[in-house]
Amino acid sequence: MRTQIRALSGTTIVVLAVALAGCASGGGQTGEGGGDSRVFRVAFNQNADHPQAQAILALSDKLEEATDGRYSLELFPDGTLGAQEATIEQVQSGTIDFALVAGSLLESFSSDFSVVNLPYLYESPEHQMEVLNDPEIVGDLYATLEEDNIQTLAAFHGGVRNVYASKAIETPDDLAGAKIRVIGSETNVRMMELMGGVGTPMAQDEVYTAIQSGVLDGAENNELIYSSLSHDEISPFYSSTQHLMMPDYLISSPSVWNGLDEETREIFQDLLDEAVDDELEAFADAVEAAKSEAEDAGATFVESDVDAFREAVLPLHDEKVTTPLTESVYEAITAARG
Repeated sequence: MRTQIRALSGTTIVVLAVALAGCASGGGQTGEGGGDSRVFRVAFNQNADHPQAQAILALSDKLEEATDGRYSLELFPDGTLGAQEATIEQVQSGTIDFALVAGSLLESFSSDFSVVNLPYLYESPEHQMEVLNDPEIVGDLYATLEEDNIQTLAAFHGGVRNVYASKAIETPDDLAGAKIRVIGSETNVRMMELMGGVGTPMAQDEVYTAIQSGVLDGAENNELIYSSLSHDEISPFYSSTQHLMMPDYLISSPSVWNGLDEETREIFQDLLDEAVDDELEAFADAVEAAKSEAEDAGATFVESDVDAFREAVLPLHDEKVTTPLTESVYEAITAARG
């Protein structure tokens, strides 16, 4: 059975949240192999065509098959269960089972998480996924969230972020004084400051209008967001600063994960490992398609001086790598470069 995808109205979200708060997620039915079945709810803030969504859909099919129909996933895309901050709270409270969230948001629970959100930290997307899904490297870091009732199950590639604006951004001087939308975290605001601009946190759904009206001079994100949200219409220059690979995490609560028997957890984890690899490959294909669509819409892709931007932001590494845990994670990540 193919994973269900729900698209809900605002009113339905409220009703659903109330209903879910009063009952356990899924459950109650009998799977093909006997025993209770459970449909896990997964919150996602982007559309169902996104590589991460497709990875979750494929994961569900494999999980259902491997567990004789006892377990599957129900994807709620397009932010229908709320903004990512809200879905983290719902995971913590047990209202929903899983959520895909930006790594920067986890800094508010554990400041040490800033170490894996640093600019120019990863040599490649493959390097990023290798280290962020290696318990030997990040296990202790992920464990810092458990006291907040958050279990980090897998890291997914979220693309390579670049700056886009109404002009080409080739060097840090080109960003002087420019108000650039960034994800709301201290690390990202400071990163943009070092890059030459003014980091301006803002909700993603407000960015188009803000650029159009001049409140913002531009933004930074991957090619998929740039094209799918039509930001190429109001910021026609996409400059390859390649400054950040921000991971996205599939999170749950420890009670949900530990509520599975050991065999099911092993099956689930193996399938998650496959999903990470599949998503990485699909993301690369999606980037090429997005670039082609943006160029058809009139966008110009610009080669930037990556070395100049990398040198400019390196002080941020020293500012954020200050504890024994961040130092050990940072050293392991850099040592794993090819």
